Amino acid sequence: REPVERSAPIKQPYRSATTSVCYVRIHNRLFEPNSNATMNARFLTKTQFTGARLAIKAAQRTRSNMRMAARSEVGLFFSTSTGNTEAAADWISQKFGGDISDPTDIGEIDVSDLEGYSSLIVGAPTWNTGADEGRSGTAWDEVIDEIKDLDLSGKKVAVFGCGDSSSYGDYFCDAMEEVYSAMKEAGATMVGSVDPSGYDFAESKSIIDGKFCGLPLDEDNESDMTEDRVEAWCKQIAGEGVA
Repeated sequence: REPVERSAPIKQPYRSATTSVCYVRIHNRLFEPNSNATMNARFLTKTQFTGARLAIKAAQRTRSNMRMAARSEVGLFFSTSTGNTEAAADWISQKFGGDISDPTDIGEIDVSDLEGYSSLIVGAPTWNTGADEGRSGTAWDEVIDEIKDLDLSGKKVAVFGCGDSSSYGDYFCDAMEEVYSAMKEAGATMVGSVDPSGYDFAESKSIIDGKFCGLPLDEDNESDMTEDRVEAWCKQIAGEGVA
């Protein structure tokens, strides 16, 4: 635009903040419907109007934080040593039909974030074979005790694991039970158990009441079966309330 010549400003009479008023009609639904604050049309000083505006913004931030704290999606978490469990998490992300988060390493989040999801799918490899504790050899070993102190009551949690049924058949997917037990201790409702009859292994700590406590996968020896196993399991846990 071309510059416009302006005449000298006309001085206005001085008005103090207490006498200068802003004629603002505040609709009685300006705030949340459940708020006790209902205002009819009234005159507010500039100071009062600014305070009301800041209060509205604060309420909006609070509602936004509440939405983030109560996500409606399923959280998908894993940790890995060789990449097999991450690959399995990617398969689950593709095959699960509901609203699910991106696969995320458990070591990259604050463990308390788990409480914000509607349900959880979590996976661990078995690396430290034969151990009673710290069986995964991953970030799970560092956070397992913290998980036990969470409040996961009312949430459905399904566990998957990766193992080597040929070289380590005596410890097949042992870490899966360790994660399972921690989640259960935190109050979660555990789902997703799998019949072991389709697997060739010697022993596993993850057999509970005659079934695997989650989905065992063997990328080293049976990678050609992973996709079908994941697809069937995703349908199963969706039917069991993971959503």
